Amino acid sequence: MKITIVDYKSGNISSVINSFKEVAKDKVNLEVTSDLNKIKSSDKIVLPGQGSFKSCVDALNKINGLADTLNDFTINKKKPLLGICVGLQMFADTGYEEIETKGLGWISGKVSKINNQNGKYKLPHIGWNQISIVKGSRIFKDIENNAHMYFVHSFEFIPKDKNVILATTDYSSNIVCAVEKENIFGTQFHPEKSDKIGLQIIDNFIKL
Repeated sequence: MKITIVDYKSGNISSVINSFKEVAKDKVNLEVTSDLNKIKSSDKIVLPGQGSFKSCVDALNKINGLADTLNDFTINKKKPLLGICVGLQMFADTGYEEIETKGLGWISGKVSKINNQNGKYKLPHIGWNQISIVKGSRIFKDIENNAHMYFVHSFEFIPKDKNVILATTDYSSNIVCAVEKENIFGTQFHPEKSDKIGLQIIDNFIKL
């Protein structure tokens, strides 16, 4: 099996690469690339993202043909894709970080700033927080409800269709922290920074 971590220069993704290498061992052919042909021939894709919604979308769009290739992979060929942090947020139609920016439009919705209730909650939301699993999923196999995951974000994805929500976390309000739509999976938290539980999620994705 061939899994590609898409490297479109969106911040430091070394921890994503290292954790996938640790879980995959020699069982999986792991590529880290933005080469369109290598992405097309993959069985699964990981779309990381660090920084702002706009900076990640801009970086993705700078690589000619990458957005179309990802679109073909996920929407037409229906192969599994895992988005992490801003990688998940980019599934949305629109993001409102910096300026209004068009997303990939795979899961209808928007990305808005977390309501910090006039400073009552610190932004960015950084650190460990419990997740409430609202729906069973193959990527949550052997993950207990209320497990702690590691977060770093100031913006949240608000999907139109609540049926795509797998888990939420309580920070100022119920924030969507994991989604699934057919072959598309996403986590707002960082599985690669969430210790053994995070590695379990990575293992579950690899074994899909």
